[in-house]
Amino acid sequence: MSRGAHAVAATPGWRERLGALGQGLRERLGRAPGVDRLPIRDWVSVGSGKPTAVSGFDQPLAWVVAGLLALGLVMVYSASVALHDNPKFASYPPTYFLARQALFIGVGFVAALVTLSIPIAVWEKWAPWLFAVSLALLIVVLVPFIGKGVNGARRWIPLGFMSFQPSELAKLAMAMYAASYMVRKMDVKERFFKAVWPMAVALGVVGMLLLAEPDMGAFMVIAAIALAILFLGGVNGRMFVLSVMVLVGAFVLMIAFSEFRRQRIFAYLDPWNPDYAQGKAYQLTHSLIAFGRGEWFGQGLGQSIEKLSYLPEAHTDFLLAVIGEELGFVAVLAVIVAFFWLTRRIFHIGRQAIALDRVFAGLMTQGIGVWFGGQSFINMGVNLGLLPTKGLTLPLLSYGGSGVLMNLVALAIVLRVDQENRQLMRGGRA
Repeated sequence: MSRGAHAVAATPGWRERLGALGQGLRERLGRAPGVDRLPIRDWVSVGSGKPTAVSGFDQPLAWVVAGLLALGLVMVYSASVALHDNPKFASYPPTYFLARQALFIGVGFVAALVTLSIPIAVWEKWAPWLFAVSLALLIVVLVPFIGKGVNGARRWIPLGFMSFQPSELAKLAMAMYAASYMVRKMDVKERFFKAVWPMAVALGVVGMLLLAEPDMGAFMVIAAIALAILFLGGVNGRMFVLSVMVLVGAFVLMIAFSEFRRQRIFAYLDPWNPDYAQGKAYQLTHSLIAFGRGEWFGQGLGQSIEKLSYLPEAHTDFLLAVIGEELGFVAVLAVIVAFFWLTRRIFHIGRQAIALDRVFAGLMTQGIGVWFGGQSFINMGVNLGLLPTKGLTLPLLSYGGSGVLMNLVALAIVLRVDQENRQLMRGGRA
C-alpha cells in the first residue's frame, strides 16, 4: 500500500469528524443520547425571537432600554416642569428633576459597565451574602434618624447626592438568592420542608421588614420573583400551588385588617363615588381623566393639564398617565409593547442559559424578567384603573435614583449572561 493510502486510512473521514462535532454539541447543550434533560421547566420556547447570534451582545435589548430611558428623561421633565409652583418645591428650579434624573442615569450607566465586567460565577458565589446585605439595609432603613420618611413611609437611606431605597436592591438580591437556593436544593426539590420551607421563611422575613416601612408593592414584586423561580426551578406542583394560596391568603388578611388598604380597594371599585373621588381615589380619577384627554395622539408634548398639581406623583408612580395625556394611546401602546418585548427577551436569554446547563444564570435571569414584567404590569394596571392604587414606579421611565440604578445593574447582568451564552456557543468558556 502506498504512503498516500496509509495517510488516508489513518486520517478520520469528514463523516467521523462531523459526527464527533455533533456529539460534542449535544453534550454541551445537555441533550446527548441517554442523558436526561435538566430538571427545569421548559415552558419558554427558544425558537423564534431568541438571541442566537454568537457575536457581540444583544444589541436590540440595549437599544430598547436606551429608548425607554430617553423617553423617561423627556417625560420626567415634562411631568415635573410645573412642580416648582407647589410650595413644597418652590425653591427648586424647573430643571431640577431633569438634571437629577440625568445624573441617576449617568450613575446607573457607570454601575452597569462595572457590573458587565463581573462573571456570573462571582454573582452565584456571593448571592447569599448579597441577600444578607439587602436584609441588613431593610433593617437599617427602619432605624430613626437613618431612614428617610416621605408621605408616612420610611423607605430611603440618604446618601448625599441621592437617596437609596433598599427594597430595589432586595428585588435583585431575591432573584439571585432564589436561583442559588434552587441550584443547591435541586436534589430535594420534591420535599416541602427541605425545599420550600426555608425559602418561605426568608420571604417572610423580607415581607415583615417591607410591611414595616410600609411597602406592600415591593413585597408583591419580590414574592412574585421568589415564587416564579421556585416554579421554574421544578418545585413540585402541589407545593407550588399551596405556596401561592398561602401567599394570597396573607395578602387578603393584610388588606382585611388594615383600614387604609380596605379603603383603597373600595375606592378602586367605585372611584367616582363622591366619598372617594377627593380621597383615596383622587390619584386614580385624575389619572383616568389624563388618559381620556389624550385620546389617540395626545394633546402634544408639554400640554398636560393634569400634571399642573392635579395629579400627585405625576413624575414617579403616574408617569404613564402623563404620557397618555400628552402623547396619546399610540405612545401608551408603544410603551406596553416595549415592556412586553423586553420581558420576553430576558426570558429567552434565561432559557438559553438553562439549555447550556447554566441553571443559576438562567433562573436568575428569568427572575429579573419577572421583576420587570411584574412591576411594569402593576404600574400600568394602577395608572389605567385595572388594579388598586399601589406605589410602584415604572421601570426605566419613572423618576428615582434607586430604581434607575438597580434597573440598569440588573439589565447589565442579563447582558452578561447573554454574552457568556454566546461565548459558550462559540466553543469558549463563560
